[in-house]
Amino acid sequence: MQYLTRLPPAIFLMGPTASGKSRIALDIAENFPVEIISVDSAQVYRHLDIGTAKPDPATLTQTPHHLINLIDPNQHYSAAQFRHDALNVMNEITQRNKIPLLVGGTMLYFRALQDGLSILPSADKNLRLMLENMANELGWPAMHQKLEELDQETAARIKPTDSQRIQRALEVCYLTQKPMSEILRTPRQADFPYQKISIALIPGDRSQLHRRIEERFEAMLNHGLIDEVQSIRQRFSLDIEFPSMRCVGYRQTCLYLDNKINSAELREMGIAATRQLAKRQLTWLRGMKTDEVKEFDCLTGDLTAQVQHFLHAAIQKQVF
Repeated sequence: MQYLTRLPPAIFLMGPTASGKSRIALDIAENFPVEIISVDSAQVYRHLDIGTAKPDPATLTQTPHHLINLIDPNQHYSAAQFRHDALNVMNEITQRNKIPLLVGGTMLYFRALQDGLSILPSADKNLRLMLENMANELGWPAMHQKLEELDQETAARIKPTDSQRIQRALEVCYLTQKPMSEILRTPRQADFPYQKISIALIPGDRSQLHRRIEERFEAMLNHGLIDEVQSIRQRFSLDIEFPSMRCVGYRQTCLYLDNKINSAELREMGIAATRQLAKRQLTWLRGMKTDEVKEFDCLTGDLTAQVQHFLHAAIQKQVF
């Protein structure tokens, strides 16, 4: 395979949860010289299988996915780490004369990969301890009020109970003497040595996507989501504040296991949280430049054929 352009191609397959990205990715892998890279902040965790809609072992054996099952649920993974790992894997795929196919709904990861990350200060242990002591005395809602005084824009995006994000935002404010929102508006310049072919799966009828979400969450419950979360928490001694347990579906199941909600509330809250996730993902996608992203209605009957026809033409422009 020989590239006619200076940059090799990379396919971005994006869309909200339940839009059918995984199925389309597997169809593409059967018909194009690609290797799949997961762009999913929940699928990086081992053992989080049912609630993340992770491909089953048979599928992963037949069609390997990169950047899945990287860390245990008690470990941390960042957008910066994703960018580092993804670029390494993309280079290896390109060296094999194949095309990286990046698939997922973690839009922050897509943005970090393309544009790099804002330059934020590293964590400061002493300052974090001070903030934790203040929070123990005042409570996190009061800490949120302090953040609002220093950085109203960031505070508006964070819930008063989100201790992890409140602490980080205050830490940045104190270390830099600037609001975090101001720093985030000046992203680091970063090379992205690929020619993007961007595809977005957008529902023509939002209500149909909501029905898909409802059906999928019910299927997760029927397939053992509660047992999965219980087993993970026991094995790794996790509480609800761990990043892995804050994932959609897992947080609500933790509340159920802690006897804070009943089974009906688990179902209702899990579906609602997944819908909110889909809404945020669609907002990200709508904010992208339309001339850089090819949109397809994920609910159409011939979606696979449409996507493959587009890809065939797009790849032909860059690869012979």
